[in-house]
Amino acid sequence: MSTYFSRMGDGSAIEVTAEEIKADLIEGSEDAADRGNIPPLSKEEYQHLLDIFTTRAKFVSVEPGNEVILTYDAGTLKIRRVGVNADRTLALQIYEKLLGADTMELSHVDYSYKPVKAIVGFEQPVLEQALLSTHVPLFYGAQPNLGLYSQPDGPFPNPAELLPKGDIKGAQASYEASVEDLVQDIVYIAECMIESGADGINLDTTGAAGDADFQASLLAAEQIRAKYPEACIELGMAGEFVLGMHSELTYQGERLAGMYPHRQVKMAEAAGASIFGPVANTNTSRSAAWNLARTATFMKACCEAASIPVHPNMGMGVGGVTVNDHPPVDIVSRSSKAMTEICRLDGL
Repeated sequence: MSTYFSRMGDGSAIEVTAEEIKADLIEGSEDAADRGNIPPLSKEEYQHLLDIFTTRAKFVSVEPGNEVILTYDAGTLKIRRVGVNADRTLALQIYEKLLGADTMELSHVDYSYKPVKAIVGFEQPVLEQALLSTHVPLFYGAQPNLGLYSQPDGPFPNPAELLPKGDIKGAQASYEASVEDLVQDIVYIAECMIESGADGINLDTTGAAGDADFQASLLAAEQIRAKYPEACIELGMAGEFVLGMHSELTYQGERLAGMYPHRQVKMAEAAGASIFGPVANTNTSRSAAWNLARTATFMKACCEAASIPVHPNMGMGVGGVTVNDHPPVDIVSRSSKAMTEICRLDGL
């Protein structure tokens, strides 16, 4: 029986049969359908994924004319992971002129809005020089990172210490106070960078600290949109569903905890986001086929619900890509092709 080269979610190489691949595709899609209460993939889509996974080519791609936008968050930082010690402006030029990026973002090494606030005056001239050296739309981006607002890093009591003591109301109050400060910081930095010429603002890894983190990002996007009606606001998620760390927070009457991508995108739209970046997490103990079918099921439902462009996060453990700092090209290309062709994405 013929076998095909593939990988597990941790990137390790495996040999599998077409029957094993198909079984994993169905199981992965049904897992997502059950969790998100959404339809699984169709028989035709399973066959399309099977064709992608059983090709003998190391690298696969879409047909000419079906390309989508390629953008990179924190590219000025990630380039150093491969040992290229370039300053940030040079890194942006490398991504644009050598790697074919369609949009890029300038970011600081701390990559969170709270620490950037103290140095935003130094970031503005860097952005201005980068804009003069590149042609692609240039965002300024960072994580909301609500965790930095609780002790010992921030001024508010740490919910992780209050919850084990049973002080639920105290933990919720701390989350709510943190939201107010985080919104102010995001909006302040967005104002500074947009006034300096940024083409857009990226709120990356939104919801990493749970529903309060997601709520703060939505409220900040709402304020940025009100002040800058033409600005591009990208809102990318941290995980496939919103953790209920507070559990009772809402946005426009909708409870945020437990939302999957097809509901998250409606919140992003309501807040005024221009681009939404959904996430599906990779399970390292399951095959790449299982993970990709699961991801495609989530993303297809998200794209069908969306009225704004959808650019799923793909790489280093999300979007059907293996958990590696340097994801292997065989799985990255297969995931990219499958997601683009099945989910009708606007970008990656």
